[in-house]
Amino acid sequence: MMKAQGSNAIKLLLAPLFAVTAFSFIGSSAAEDAMKNEDTFIDNLLGRMTLEEKVGQLSLYATSFEALNHDPVNPVFKPKPAEERFDEIRAGKVTGIFNGFGVDLLRRNQEVAVNESRLGIPLIFGADVIHGFRTVFPVPLAEAASFEPSLAERTARAAAQEATAAGISWNFAPMVDVSRDARWGRSVEGAGEDVLLNSLFASARVRGFQGADLSSFDTMLATPKHFAAYGAAIAGLDYNTVDISERTLRQHYLPPFKAAIDSGAGAIMSAFNEINGVPATADPFLLKQILRDEWDFDGFVVSDFNSDLELVAHGFAADEEDATSLALNAGLDMSMQSGLYNDHLVDLVRQGRVQESQIDTAVRRVLRYKFRLGLFDDPFRYFDKKREETLIGSQPIVDLARDAGRRSIVLLKNQGNVLPLAKDIKRLALIGPFARENEHLNGPWSIFGRNDESVNLADGIRSALMSPDSLIVVKGSGIEKAIDGGIDEAIAAASQADIVLLAVGEGQHMSGEAKSRADITIPKPQMELAKALKASGKPIVVLLRNGRPLAIPWLADNADAILVTWFLGSQMGHAVADVVFGDYNPSAKLPMTFPTASGQCPIYYNRKNTGRPDVPERADRFKARYIDTSSQPQYPFGYGLSYTQFNYTDLRLDAADIAHDQSLGVSVTLTNIGDRTGEEVVQLYVRDLVGSVTRPIRELQAFQKVSLAPGKSRTIRFDIDPHALGFWGPDMTWRVEPGRFEVFVGGSSEADLGAQFVLRGE
Repeated sequence: MMKAQGSNAIKLLLAPLFAVTAFSFIGSSAAEDAMKNEDTFIDNLLGRMTLEEKVGQLSLYATSFEALNHDPVNPVFKPKPAEERFDEIRAGKVTGIFNGFGVDLLRRNQEVAVNESRLGIPLIFGADVIHGFRTVFPVPLAEAASFEPSLAERTARAAAQEATAAGISWNFAPMVDVSRDARWGRSVEGAGEDVLLNSLFASARVRGFQGADLSSFDTMLATPKHFAAYGAAIAGLDYNTVDISERTLRQHYLPPFKAAIDSGAGAIMSAFNEINGVPATADPFLLKQILRDEWDFDGFVVSDFNSDLELVAHGFAADEEDATSLALNAGLDMSMQSGLYNDHLVDLVRQGRVQESQIDTAVRRVLRYKFRLGLFDDPFRYFDKKREETLIGSQPIVDLARDAGRRSIVLLKNQGNVLPLAKDIKRLALIGPFARENEHLNGPWSIFGRNDESVNLADGIRSALMSPDSLIVVKGSGIEKAIDGGIDEAIAAASQADIVLLAVGEGQHMSGEAKSRADITIPKPQMELAKALKASGKPIVVLLRNGRPLAIPWLADNADAILVTWFLGSQMGHAVADVVFGDYNPSAKLPMTFPTASGQCPIYYNRKNTGRPDVPERADRFKARYIDTSSQPQYPFGYGLSYTQFNYTDLRLDAADIAHDQSLGVSVTLTNIGDRTGEEVVQLYVRDLVGSVTRPIRELQAFQKVSLAPGKSRTIRFDIDPHALGFWGPDMTWRVEPGRFEVFVGGSSEADLGAQFVLRGE
């Protein structure tokens, strides 16, 4: 790696005593000792900064940027010309730049900051590296379907290696918002509806991005987002109001953030939404009481894009100056893009509406993580042209993308074992708007990936066939519009084929930020195509393209097989082919419930029972149900099939009752009763039968992914920690109450193999 010729940290520390250039070496053991002491170094630097320079360290700006896939990622804004931005960097008014990339571009910005500003404080370069950089991995919701946090850690590590090779040292990820409403477009960015699954994946991704040593040249600062409860937006409408109890907030929406912080995350991004009347960007309850007082978070909080300015539109701030004071005083350390801090903070200090000591605290947090990233030691540590040219898109990372893709595919139906297909099939038809295209493979927030480098379905499937000419590819319809003659052409292709692969679902433009959908069904032209092909009498295997759960009742009833193929990224075509032809036996499970109808949303497995639950033994109409559709999901959380079958038997508890300080051993026998080696996600759920506040019908407490050969059995063991059975009580304190509990173990949230135990009090 290219090294600076000395220590920028030493230069900053001793600048008052020596006239030095940015890379002069000063052989002072005292200075070296001081550099090793983070607090001493930061205090010294902070003491030499003007108020304007302090405010500059709290001000972050975007580059002039267009995603390589041409999918807008932020509201339209007019970027400043490069020389004007350089002038601001020289004046110490910029802490960093985001969503620019490439060694050549970013090095020039850093040279201006280090060599031409008064104090030479290095910039930090941020970006939205949500599910891969140049090599695109499955969207996070898809990857969560693997139920393998270790996989997420590996893909995050690879994404960090590629991104840092392009000069990026700070990532606006992972998104750890719990999402219970599939209408919300940003469900695609998280790990779904369950608290435990979200928490484990949050931790894994933070570890992957930040590595074992944050100061290494191939690690990047992680930023869990969006703090908090963004996924609870009313009606699944992006940016909408959130109105939930503090208990629900703490029980379901905050734990993934705490898990990310406990894993070392150094930054947090505030949410666009308000919670219970207070916008999150200016909420001292969130940003001070919870983050600082309760969790002892030592990192910094950055706004989302213009979210501090949006306090005015919320009706929470009277004007921009008011928004600035409200945000800073509430604990928002850094302003992204709006420029409010640079525009107003200095005057607000002079007016006495903001204390300079509060600014000092925020600046100290920012400098702390620049220090820990090693930027003061070597501001150019991320700018290695050779590394950029050789590591990005390298074969091991591409191979990981393929493996991650196939591990994320969920098999929902396989009637008559139509899958896997034989590679020597005589004639195979691939039909649908996603059959042969490269615009809808990577998914939303793949802003650095190149669509033309991703493998489409037709190419992936054709490469797996013994005779590539046996594949017929027909579009049949557009994503949202019919094609003249398209259905006739599709029926003609199906008539020549033994089996039809039907590639239908959502386009990339239908999931992600600002892409909420009131009707989460497959568009009408695609459904007309599917129904016409069903009438042809040929077996139909659906390859479902989606970034959220979809309501697919007709397909569930009429397709012969359904694979949820999501947006899998760079190696999508190969990953799907691996599963279709049986080179990989599907093992993924749904991280979000699939509804029967859009109107069921929000729908999630860990719901409350109500006083009139919808249970089969109650045949009367006075219960929690719909009159026009089922109240049950189409496919429940945790559901997913395999090309083999598993049987659960011999559920045993180590004891019928345990003390409050004892763990409970739970074991079950898992047997592969099919004829293929396969993996099963063994899931353990617990229900607290009586509580001082009502409890969910069941909650995921643990899971294990197990591989078994045909005919083999294994005893799977779990240990239940009584602390994990706790909840926020009537007085909003965490408590674990004695009483009777039910345990369920199986292959989904509807597992019916159960037992009971009693937890004794102290």
